[in-house]
Amino acid sequence: MLSQSTPLYQRPQANVLQARLAEPRRFIQVVAGPRQVGKSTLVQQVTQASGLAVRYASADEPTLRGTEWIAQQWEAARLMPVGGDGAVLVLDEIQKIPAWSETVKRLWDEDTRAGRGLKVVLLGSAPLLIARGLTESLAGRFETITLSHWSWAEMRAAFGWSLDEYVFYGGYPGAAPLIAEPARWARYVLDSLIETSISRDVLLLTRVDKPALLRRLFDLACRYSGQILSYTKMLGQLQDAGNTTTLAHYLDLLAGAGMVCGLPKYAGDVARSRASSPKLQVLNTALMTANGGLTLAGARADREFWGRLVESAVGAHLANAAMRGECTLHYWREGTREVDFIVQAGRQLTAIEVKSGRAPLAHAGTAAFVQAFEPQRTLLVGGDGIALEDFLAHDVAHWVKAAP
Repeated sequence: MLSQSTPLYQRPQANVLQARLAEPRRFIQVVAGPRQVGKSTLVQQVTQASGLAVRYASADEPTLRGTEWIAQQWEAARLMPVGGDGAVLVLDEIQKIPAWSETVKRLWDEDTRAGRGLKVVLLGSAPLLIARGLTESLAGRFETITLSHWSWAEMRAAFGWSLDEYVFYGGYPGAAPLIAEPARWARYVLDSLIETSISRDVLLLTRVDKPALLRRLFDLACRYSGQILSYTKMLGQLQDAGNTTTLAHYLDLLAGAGMVCGLPKYAGDVARSRASSPKLQVLNTALMTANGGLTLAGARADREFWGRLVESAVGAHLANAAMRGECTLHYWREGTREVDFIVQAGRQLTAIEVKSGRAPLAHAGTAAFVQAFEPQRTLLVGGDGIALEDFLAHDVAHWVKAAP
């Protein structure tokens, strides 16, 4: 949730939800995204200004709720005194309830048959689990609004952050008031964000046979963000007797919680891409720095680390756009030639290289990729290319849209 110091800031997705709730009842609205990106705050901002009668209930409790809890909340919302603008039921952390989607389907269909105008908004902190429930039971009954981690443009607008502050501290609005006390900020990120996401959004809700391995894999992905690492090498680093299939599955779970992901190699072929070594990528640079023991000044003075942090900030910007469904994201490498990011949006293919001082063959890699795949656009971020400040200040669509 947002800090109390910035109660008036609204994320752009608020306009989308506001417009949909103003329409006649058509679809369940699903607001999904990682923890602490402002889902509850956004929904409260929109519903309070909507003129609708609102019932808000959360399943984020120490003891798991059952499906009867959903039915009780739904019935209470049906009985609310309704004005001319209608009523809305908001159920937060819905993924915590086993078999939630079947119960929601039954109740929604009952209201449809009875002609009730009750509108419904569902919130969830585990996008992967939310998506499973929607596709299993609620096909044709919902629309999704995905909230990803905050961009630099948002953190600058809400908190007045500089570019360096964003690169180092990342995009967690709840942690923003703490950056004047770096040790306190780091503890908050580690305890309230990372540990809570892993324990409550991954381990509690998904079968994980080796939780210690999953935690070590997360730490490894944060340390090696921006680097290509085979699953075999990961197993060697992790010193575990697991297998590559397990690691790939755990990496998918961490991506589904909006924490880290493994970018596949672009090969022009889905099957070959899936079989490639992943490029590890944090979805928020705070995950790299909270446990690093460096201050912003110390990180800025370490040229190698700062270069990796800058590349990870660009990658996080692109990966969050991919999380929102705006594009797909890969890397490319052939021998010693490499391109940092390959972005595909519709038929538009864009190759993006980040100038970080540790990729001497960057331009050779771009030239080789152009020859092999003929992208519509090639971009250099940093160095004598697009300024990092400009790149992070715009949506990804601004950079990868089709040329006129």
